[in-house]
Amino acid sequence: MKVHEYQAKALLREFGVPVPSGDVATTPAEAKAVAGRLGGRVVVKAQVHAGGRGRAGGIKLADDPDAAERAARQILGMRLKTPQTPPEGIEVRSVLVEEASAVERELYLSITLDRARSTHVVMASEAGGMEIEEVAARTPEKIIREWAHPALGVQDYQARHLAYGLGLAGDPFKQAVALIRGLFALYLARDGSLAEINPLVVTQDGRMLALDAKLNFDDSALWRHKEIVALRDVNEEDPLDVEASKYSLNYIKLDGNVGCMVNGAGLAMATMDIVKLAGGEPANFLDVGGGASPEQIENAFRILSSDPSVKAVFINVFGGILRCDRLAAGVIAAIRKLGLRLPVVVRMEGTNVELGKQMLAESGLALTNADDMGDGAKKAVALAQG
Repeated sequence: MKVHEYQAKALLREFGVPVPSGDVATTPAEAKAVAGRLGGRVVVKAQVHAGGRGRAGGIKLADDPDAAERAARQILGMRLKTPQTPPEGIEVRSVLVEEASAVERELYLSITLDRARSTHVVMASEAGGMEIEEVAARTPEKIIREWAHPALGVQDYQARHLAYGLGLAGDPFKQAVALIRGLFALYLARDGSLAEINPLVVTQDGRMLALDAKLNFDDSALWRHKEIVALRDVNEEDPLDVEASKYSLNYIKLDGNVGCMVNGAGLAMATMDIVKLAGGEPANFLDVGGGASPEQIENAFRILSSDPSVKAVFINVFGGILRCDRLAAGVIAAIRKLGLRLPVVVRMEGTNVELGKQMLAESGLALTNADDMGDGAKKAVALAQG
């Protein structure tokens, strides 16, 4: 789950990470009022779940409250298009108005999970303000890494090593050590999957500030963080993703035309691969779970059929916890209730598979049976293309 910059900065403040003074506004008049309270030059920043806002016209400097109002009027309501947004862009519904900072240096700092080492990694670089992917590709030596101990976390000596690597000294060095420890404490306490400050700046008066902030959280841990769930902005998410989350369905929309309904994340990944191997493109990742109920199967069909790009559905299920006869009953009921007219290919194996196939055959519905995954993928791709 992602949050907006202004929400991320509120969390940073809570954990002692310094950020510029500012507030969120949803109208030009509110932006003017915030700028008036700040009493000087401000920055007006579009609040969307995407980077690259400055190049797209989503960040503007303002010398006074009237200029802040004009900037907010230009940004609010615009469809911001960046490399990280859908092609049609994202509508800007709010802006962050915060004090402008006299920047001396721009740095980079982030924390994420290193899956290869099964622990968290802190990354820092003097190349702040740039996309970290570009830095890694062009000058990887500029990225400093420290891996957290699984039980002890990030230690002071590691934070000092990172601060030294950033070329800091004196008071900014001490601030950076405390800032790194604070950011890691936030990341760990709120079950983060990414905490990124880019740029982390040294101001001309020697202060360390998180000028921008991005926080992502582990969806699987949100049940114990109601305060984070409350920050969710469904306007920033795909409507079908939002609908699927209501029914505990793991769904991600993709660009193809073969809708996939699978039980188990690993099987779902394999299904998408075999669809591509058969010459097609998957329209989604959809895991209905090991013990999907008829209601979940119905809602899965409804979500798949709501996507106009889906031309055929490939159901690929291994009947373990979800028995094949139960799946068949759910599929038959869902198709009849929804009046589904999309071609459906079913491949099932496992518990009660023969009973499940018999139920599908006797249903009177125009379903296509598949002998195995490869056969099912080829039939689904052919139906989608035809």
